[in-house]
Amino acid sequence: MLNSQVVEKAVRPFNIDEIRDDFPILKRLVNGKPLVYLDNAATAQKPQSVIDSLIHYYTFENANIHRGLHFLSELATESYETARLKVKEFLNAMSVSEIIFVRGATEGINLVANSFCRSEHFKDGDEVIITAMEHHANIVPWQLIGKRKRIKLRVIPVSDEGEIDIEEYEKLINPKTKLVSVVHISNALGTINPVKKIISIAHSYNIPVLLDGAQSTPHLKIDVQDLGCDFFAFSGHKMFAPTGIGVLYGKTQYLDMMPPYQGGGDMIREVTFEHTTFDDLPHKFEAGTPNIAGGIGLGAAIDYVNQFDRNEILKYEQDLLVYATKRLLEIDELRIIGTAKEKASVISFAVKGIHPYDIGTIIDTDGVAIRTGHHCAQPLMKRYNLPATARASFTFYNTFEEADKLAESVKKVIKMFR
Repeated sequence: MLNSQVVEKAVRPFNIDEIRDDFPILKRLVNGKPLVYLDNAATAQKPQSVIDSLIHYYTFENANIHRGLHFLSELATESYETARLKVKEFLNAMSVSEIIFVRGATEGINLVANSFCRSEHFKDGDEVIITAMEHHANIVPWQLIGKRKRIKLRVIPVSDEGEIDIEEYEKLINPKTKLVSVVHISNALGTINPVKKIISIAHSYNIPVLLDGAQSTPHLKIDVQDLGCDFFAFSGHKMFAPTGIGVLYGKTQYLDMMPPYQGGGDMIREVTFEHTTFDDLPHKFEAGTPNIAGGIGLGAAIDYVNQFDRNEILKYEQDLLVYATKRLLEIDELRIIGTAKEKASVISFAVKGIHPYDIGTIIDTDGVAIRTGHHCAQPLMKRYNLPATARASFTFYNTFEEADKLAESVKKVIKMFR
């Protein structure tokens, strides 16, 4: 039987040394140097408990779910659906039926674009509002569906500091606006957008809002009822879970009106050659065999994060962000891209006369892993007249000493070029 509730664990004291011991990959060497992993916005590392959950599933529970009556199938189904319940509690959704398992935030947004836009809510010529700092995953799906249904994208501008213009946002809203889809935290700038205000304004016009929570879920305590969003998408791999698993939360009123995203097994009630009837939520949107191990691993990642006081984690990450920013700004040739008042632990920067690819390649010899490129945000790079940036992204297993190592490695690059 599926447990009716998720048991809360006692809060674990925040101890950086103990936390780092939980992540086995942090002990390895790269180029003979201790790994300094600062690419968490791309993907986070996995604690041993998440790795163990995958091994346990494949060793003791491996079977397909939902349709089997044998022991292993029932066991796997219970583990998978318990993970869904953990996600529901983690997001404070109203019901487990509002939790759709997908491959990641990208598929979650594509699901809404392809399904919600096919519903009676949308007509040819309607509009979707996004921001100028969106990841490609919140741009391209709307363009693809727009070619079929002539949906137009309207874009909220971004300031030099990396903050959206709320006044311009309100000016974009008109009778043809049928959805607002915005990033919660920018992966390229670290900006924490004022999403509650964005949602409140949209709802005053009865416009639903989708939040891309890929970057916010690992860092902020997410309460979809408090936020008031109508859809929320996030990726498991950015919050210490396996790759290939994610979640789309949607309010029942909208999920009910949306046609299925894909067809196949497990999302049907009855099939004939003439007609098909579909299963109830959430299964209507989950065709075929899902990433069972990934779902269980996501549940294990939630268990891991829930051990800690999220406010304590946030404070540590903010202190680390302030310190790392200070260290990098000591470098005269370096400019930080994205200086919003409200930021998460992401620092994008450029060094005059040195391409970001060279920075990333050279500091890798010191074992320092950062991301270089356009960060799947090419329109934003164009806004700042940059081909790319170097990006260091931190999480709660990173240390102040690693911030020092980053700064020293960047100085080493500048010295080589000068």
